[in-house]
Order: sequence, then C-alpha cells, then structure tokens
Amino acid sequence: MAQLRDPKSGCEWDLAQDFSTIAPYTIEEAYEVADAIERGDMRDLRDELGDLLLQVVFHARMAEEAGLFDFEDVARSIGDKMEARHPHIFGEEGGTMGETRWENLKEAERAEKGMVSALDGVALALPALMRAQKLQKRAARTGFDWPDPKGSQDKIIEEIEELNDASSQDDKVEEAGDLLFAAVNFVRAHGVSAEDALRAANSKFERRFRAMEEMSGEGFPDLSLQEQEDLWQAVKRGEKSA
Repeated sequence: MAQLRDPKSGCEWDLAQDFSTIAPYTIEEAYEVADAIERGDMRDLRDELGDLLLQVVFHARMAEEAGLFDFEDVARSIGDKMEARHPHIFGEEGGTMGETRWENLKEAERAEKGMVSALDGVALALPALMRAQKLQKRAARTGFDWPDPKGSQDKIIEEIEELNDASSQDDKVEEAGDLLFAAVNFVRAHGVSAEDALRAANSKFERRFRAMEEMSGEGFPDLSLQEQEDLWQAVKRGEKSA
C-alpha cells in the first residue's frame, strides 16, 4: 500500500482516494465477508477476509501519511480494548461476561470519550434496520421502552393508519419510516435481530421466486397473479416436503 500511495511512482487511483471515498468499499467488503459465511464458502471467505484486511491497511496508510497513526497503532488499540473489555480473562476480577457487564464496560468507555447521550456512538453508517435496533436498545437501557410487545404492536397499527392517511410524499416517507421503526421495535421485543430476520426473508424470497421462474419458464411474466400465487404455494409445499 505504501508503494501504491507513493506520490512519484504510485497508482493514480490509489493516490486520489481519501477516508471518505474508501469507506463505501470498506462497508462493501464487510458484507462480502458475511455473504461468504452465509454461503459456507470457506475459500471465498479467505479471499474476502483478505479484501477486508486491505481496507484496514488502506485507511491506516492514509492516516500514517497524515501523521495521525499507523497500522501498528491500530493493532495495539484493538488489543488494549479487548483486554479492557475482558477483565475476567486478562485481569483479576474473575466472574463471567454477561450482556449487562459488557454493556457497562462499553458505557464506561463512552463516558471516558466525553459522550453524554445514551445514543452517542451508534454509527450513522450502519444499515438502517440495525441502527434502529441499536438506538432502541440504548434507549431501553434508560427505561424508555414498552413493558411488553403489545405496546409496539399497537404502535405498528397506529403507524399503518397514519401512513394510509398521509397525503403528501414527504408525509408518506415520514410515516413509512415510523412504521418500519415500530416494526423493528416489535421484533426486538421478541428477541429477534431485525437485520438478520430481513436478510433471511430476502434470501427466502429470492430462492422461492427463482424456483417459480424455473417451474414456469420464460412465460412467467405472462401468468395471471393467481397463477403466480399457485406457483408460489407449490414452491412452499415443495420446501416443506423436502
């Protein structure tokens, strides 16, 4: 990376990059790692982990050029953080690491950084569903949460009605966001990760839709909605009997 970023003999593209332009690639590579794991492709996982590591090296190199920190600092920082977050392993406190203890340690870290709000530190670049769930979880730690799933269920019904009543496009966007946020709250109350659940639903839909296309051939778009629904049900029955 140092050679690629060399001002005299480096690559024009690599030299033109900065933290903000590389960030989208970093996020993309993290998702490709997750995709390889989901597919169970260990050879691909090896390659994707290399791609993700390159992103870390790229950011560290740019920081080193700016006199901020280098790769060694990055590695040392995460090592120190893991030791601090596992006092029962690296310290003398003993005990086990439950969720409450872990969150308390992270909360102490945020306080040391001068963060005041319970919502400080929830990354803006997270996928929207994941960020919604993290925001809700942080708020719940202060007591701002429904006592049971019924509250968020009623909120979903309320938001559906408000979306149906919305007139302008701006209002529809706002109410649609409120509806999705309420849905995340509802599944969170059931102990479900909204991001994981939707990813699984996406995979299931894609698998079933492709099976429908294969069953019907090129004429699928010409089928009536009822005929397409019949195919969908046939695919579902096939999955259950497999």
